[in-house]
Amino acid sequence: MSPSGSSTDGRAHSLWRTRSFDLGTSEAGPWRVFVHRPAGEPPPEGWPLLVITDGNAMIATAVDALRVQSSYPMGTHVGPGVIAAIGYPTDDAYDPLRRSFDLSPPPGRSYPPFSEGGPAVRTGGAQRFLDVIEAEVLPFLGGLAPIDPARRTLFGHSFGGLFALHALFSGCQAFSRYVAASPTIYWEDGGLLESERRFAATPRDRDVVIHLSVGEYEGETLAPFQYGREDTETRLSGARTARTLQLTREMAARLSALPRTRVACEIYPGETHMTMLPIAVSRAVRTAFEIDAVR
Repeated sequence: MSPSGSSTDGRAHSLWRTRSFDLGTSEAGPWRVFVHRPAGEPPPEGWPLLVITDGNAMIATAVDALRVQSSYPMGTHVGPGVIAAIGYPTDDAYDPLRRSFDLSPPPGRSYPPFSEGGPAVRTGGAQRFLDVIEAEVLPFLGGLAPIDPARRTLFGHSFGGLFALHALFSGCQAFSRYVAASPTIYWEDGGLLESERRFAATPRDRDVVIHLSVGEYEGETLAPFQYGREDTETRLSGARTARTLQLTREMAARLSALPRTRVACEIYPGETHMTMLPIAVSRAVRTAFEIDAVR
């Protein structure tokens, strides 16, 4: 993996102590990794690390949340650490085509284009993306700052939550904490549930922290402002298919019964699939950078 710019410089970003690097090449193109490094001396074991998917959309909220919370540790119980938000070389918040492939578990399928004349939408690239993170992104980050291998957290929202759970259930050893917000558990006939069953049946030799979250209005009830509109019935139909609230609650209950797992599940009152994002990012920051967390 070859970064654009030197391994210590990258491109300056307007966010506090954050730079960006374009890493790797593939048939889909490079990934843009936004990296926040704290000031001061790292702990003897290295900094804790938070890796985030959909990096373009998430990095500003994550850095601001960490900046505020780590400045008042007596009130937040949060300390400094490294954030690496993995996105794409675009000025947009999302790259729908690439994230559809990168964040969805194999085997995947092919879907009609997002727009007329565009390329087909492919899914199923999550294992390839996870391999890139483990084999290339994490070593690159280790060259920028010392990282504590026992305190690495993976966070994603929606398809990113699906990806985080795929990583957990696939037996990934790179992270000890997984934060999945509004995970798309139902995706492609709920294939993730078979991965969960294999995970549950596999003995574990280490502890894992799992944080699941979902908005109140991700079940069969929409937010009040979403009723009486031309898209109300379409949204209700989609919500009934996804069943994000129900499936997330049920998964949390199952995982809580497993040995060596510390599971939290939060339902955010008054929030939809998209409005819950700032809260979810804040929880990911707290999970990753909790002071005196059990290592």
